[in-house]
Amino acid sequence: MPSPLTLILLGLVAWLWFRPPATVSDENHAAPPWAVALPGGQALSSDELTGKVVLVNFWATWCPYCRKEKPVIDRFWKDHRDQGFEVISISVDDPPEKIAAWMQDKDYAFMAAPTNASVAAAFGNVASVPTSFIVDAEGRIRHKIAGQVHYPRLEKLVAPLLAEAKQP
Repeated sequence: MPSPLTLILLGLVAWLWFRPPATVSDENHAAPPWAVALPGGQALSSDELTGKVVLVNFWATWCPYCRKEKPVIDRFWKDHRDQGFEVISISVDDPPEKIAAWMQDKDYAFMAAPTNASVAAAFGNVASVPTSFIVDAEGRIRHKIAGQVHYPRLEKLVAPLLAEAKQP
């Protein structure tokens, strides 16, 4: 029989690993313009994403919850990119070379870039990762997800915005 301390520690580990995925807050405000440099050197601005529903995902390579949500984000992006969905994954602390190598190693094809002052101004200084924002086709931040995202939650939050974007 394991000791009570062992059981408590196992319970804590299980809670940390399987904790609730995230909290969602509804937002409805325009994001200031922002721009990033993708690891290949090309620039990407928020203006280029107008007309698309965008998941702006803040992460770090050392974050276990970020690592756990990336395959979900990748699958959701592949399933919905033809409908006008895009992902830009913003690393809070890694240089472009490390981001590019990590994304290539994991075989993720959605965009990723390091953070900068314009991103911090648009989304605030994100203090904990993973944190994501869902931006509608008009450039308005509609949802903030503090914590790990899951496919059903993305579907619930993104599908209505994709339908909205298709309406004349």
